[in-house]
Formats: sequence, C-alpha cells, structure tokens
Amino acid sequence: MNHLDKLENKSIHILREAYANFKNLCMLWSIGKDSTVLLWLARKAFFGHVPFPLVHIDTHYKIPEMIEYRDRLALEWGLDMIYGENREALDKKLTYPDGNATRIECCKLLKTEALKNTLNGKWPRYRLNHAKGAYEIDSNTEPYTGVIVGVRADEEGSRSKERYFSPRDRNSDWDIGDQPPEFWGQFKTDFAPGTHLRIHPLLDWTELDIWEYMKRENIPTVSLYYDHGEGKRYRSLGCWPCTFPVESDAKDVDGIINELKTGKFANIAERSGRAQDKEDGGGLEELRKGGYM
Repeated sequence: MNHLDKLENKSIHILREAYANFKNLCMLWSIGKDSTVLLWLARKAFFGHVPFPLVHIDTHYKIPEMIEYRDRLALEWGLDMIYGENREALDKKLTYPDGNATRIECCKLLKTEALKNTLNGKWPRYRLNHAKGAYEIDSNTEPYTGVIVGVRADEEGSRSKERYFSPRDRNSDWDIGDQPPEFWGQFKTDFAPGTHLRIHPLLDWTELDIWEYMKRENIPTVSLYYDHGEGKRYRSLGCWPCTFPVESDAKDVDGIINELKTGKFANIAERSGRAQDKEDGGGLEELRKGGYM
C-alpha cells in the first residue's frame, strides 16, 4: 500500500469503529476540502451509503457557491442533509458584519452556540426534503451523542491536541488535559454516560495529502479553491466577511499540489486568510474549548 492507501484505510477503520460503538452519530460537513474528503471516505466505508446525517452550521454568511455546492451534492448523492443556525442572533443582528459584535463574538454565536444547540436538539434543525428539494423543520430533536469532524492536526495548533476519539462533557466543553491515550492503534471507545464525543478520522492527514487524495479519487469540490484569472484563490473556506484569498495561479488540483510541493506556502499558515484566527491571537483553542468546530 502507498501512503494514501494507508491513510484511507485508517480513516475508514475509525469511521466503522465509531458507527459500531456509538449511537446517534452525525457528521459535520463544512463544505470545505477536508470535510468533503471525510464525506467521500464515509461513502467508501459504508459502500456508497452514509448511515448518519450530515450537519452543516449555516451562519448565513457563507460564500453563496458553498451553499449551492452543498445542496447539489446532497441531492445527487442522496445525503441526509441537516443544517442548524442561531436564528435569534441573526434576527437581532448580533453579528460582526452588522457591526454589533467582534469577529470572535460572532463566531461564538453563529458557530459555537449554533453547533452546540443543533447537536443537543435544543434549537430547530432543518432537514432536506429530497422530494421537494427544500429544507423543512426536522421533527427529530434527539441529541447527537457523537459527531464526526474533518479536523487535521497540522491545520492549526489546538487541533494537534485532539485524539481520534475525543471526549467532551454534556455541554460540548473540551478539557484538553483529560484526553485518553491512543497508543499503537488502540482507541478508547468506552466513555461514561453523558459524554459527548468528537471523532476525527483525518487527524493524521496533511493539506497535501488531502489534495493528492482528491486528485486520485476525482472528488468534486468548490471552484473557490481555484484561480479564475485574478491571481487569487481561497485556501481555507469560511464566512465571506472574514475569509480572504491568497495569491495563487493554481487553476486546478494539479496546480494546488504543485504549489504545496514546491513550498509556496511553507511559511504561511493554512488558515492565514481566516481573520478570526488573527483576532484570537492566532489560535482557536479558547473557542474550541467551548465547543467550536
């Protein structure tokens, strides 16, 4: 097996272990490259069928192409697609674009609080009705006790402290000092009642691995990742007021792989275009302790 085969096999093993050991699982789909690779792996792991719902936290400030891509793939692949939102914060305009919150405060409201309350079933969820091609309020309010996430250890400092099976408390709060050891491919899947779990099948993947795998598997992705003649593209996707492109002339996956292999971004963080990281001092650890993705 080559390097990508080994990564794929381990990720598929983690996905199957999660499904075998935990009830009421869901998978986060942020629509970016990592979570889309994760979705592809889930389809492989379960022979074309994803046996748990996909959850997207919609801040309503995502770049429009991202939402179009989400709904198109959900319909084409027959995905059980759900989204959650912080409707109260949006209605009261407690957001950074409205000038009533800092970027970090906006993230806490539109992402962290929306995620936690979508997972625990306290806020309405919206499920895609495939027959109508539209979203409707989901009648199922049962909490998700585990969520599969496309986190990579190399992407950002706090993510490197995660485990494949990472426990949270009932409020999704993360105690970094209370992480189970994971040695020699042995994973802890027995947790106390009430533990909320984050599962990270992509933890050992790198940015280059993701793009090389996307090329090998011919995985469709958002065109925002490619230069369209402006000499710029997005390297990491988020909300449009806080996400900025990098200089690049990569017009396809091969161009992106070449940039990464030649060290174009060797001294530039992958999330350097995500303004909330800078406002938080360059890290997301405090946000993630409180339940952020």
